[in-house]
Amino acid sequence: MRLAPYPEYKDSGVPWLGEIPAHWLEKRAKYFFREVDERSQTGEEEMLSVSHITGVTPRSHKNVTMFKAESNVGDKLCRPGDLVINTMWAWMAAMGISNHAGIVSPSYGVYRPRNSESHDSSYLDRLLRVESYRSEYIYRSTGIRSSRLRLYPNNFLDIKVICPPREEQTQITRFLDWKTAQINKFIRNKRRLIELLKEQKQSIINQAVTRGINPEVRLKPSGVEWIGDIPEHWEVRRIKILFREVDARSKTGEEEHLSMSQKHGGLVRSSQLEERRLMSENYIGGKLCKTGDIVLNRLKAHLGVFALAPCDGVISPDYTVLRPASGIEPLYYERLLRSTAIRAELVTRCKGIVEGFWRLYTNDFYTIRVTLPPRDEQTRINAEISRRLAHIESAISRADREIELIQEYRSRLISDAVTGKIDLRGVEIPEISAEELLNIEEETAEENASHEEEIGDENQRY
Repeated sequence: MRLAPYPEYKDSGVPWLGEIPAHWLEKRAKYFFREVDERSQTGEEEMLSVSHITGVTPRSHKNVTMFKAESNVGDKLCRPGDLVINTMWAWMAAMGISNHAGIVSPSYGVYRPRNSESHDSSYLDRLLRVESYRSEYIYRSTGIRSSRLRLYPNNFLDIKVICPPREEQTQITRFLDWKTAQINKFIRNKRRLIELLKEQKQSIINQAVTRGINPEVRLKPSGVEWIGDIPEHWEVRRIKILFREVDARSKTGEEEHLSMSQKHGGLVRSSQLEERRLMSENYIGGKLCKTGDIVLNRLKAHLGVFALAPCDGVISPDYTVLRPASGIEPLYYERLLRSTAIRAELVTRCKGIVEGFWRLYTNDFYTIRVTLPPRDEQTRINAEISRRLAHIESAISRADREIELIQEYRSRLISDAVTGKIDLRGVEIPEISAEELLNIEEETAEENASHEEEIGDENQRY
């Protein structure tokens, strides 16, 4: 399908937006919206969350680990069709059109359309969250530094908003729903492939760290349920014998900053993270680690969030730094501690009322018993695991890259469609069933949740 531009354009008067179709309108937001400030009298309405990834969604649909207020009385009310802006994160395009009646933080901005017929809510939600609008939000926001920027009502209402004819908005929305369904299906299939490959990868690791790499070796009972039988020349030791916790702190905060990243599969240098990731303003008091240390995210230990330090650096003070004893290959134990084989053992030792606040404390961690092969065998096991995993990791990387490329294409397609860079008026669009539309919402929500979790991991702050 070849998508052509409109036959005639005009200057929008906005540098970052450029030209728009000649028959489209553009007016300041104050002509389309008015700020409303209605407050909850009971605090019993559904709590809504607003982010740059998911827009406006019920908080019950998200994995929220932050502390909740004792009372929501006085929170702002919003209705379906209202535009809600997270004032503190507007520079990241944290906003959206609500499809729900509910309440939001009193610090958020709620804007009601002056004329419900001026915009299709789905079109408007996509328009206001495209990357090109972000530069305008940043320009209009005020604050000393990026993490303190705020987009206040008078500044938002001064921003120009595009308004195509309503029938074109509907056509754009239908087209994007159709293409999004196709793209999401592609992404879903690639993610399933990745999960299968990861399961295969874990199976190889689990086998190697508990049984070794020689299938002919004689076995003996380990005496530990999760380990099972082990090679008869191996030993079993408590982690306390193999590692000791260290708690050295940075006095200057100038060491290389390391962050736990789900995307990168462990600890990475801050220079490897995208610029959009928020970082702490000050690393004084952060924990110091050395190359080869095992770093544990205590809040996510039950998920196997352990990582080998790739270099000397400073990390969050909420992490645990474990230094291996002599005769220990750190890579072998990183793989063992991240394996699914030990996961249940970690869960039983975590403490906390709810999962989001579980912690694995060092004294409890020390009690876990693990395998102890001879040092040279640990080295051979590492080499064999790396050899067996090479083609699997290559396949995972290819699938991840294909997902990134199709996501970039989707973002560009949405931006081009809602800003009038392509003319969709004559495009024939198949009918999309209600079930397909529901699938789009569910798949997008699942993808966004995964994306938000990834960002949360990379944004570990003090």
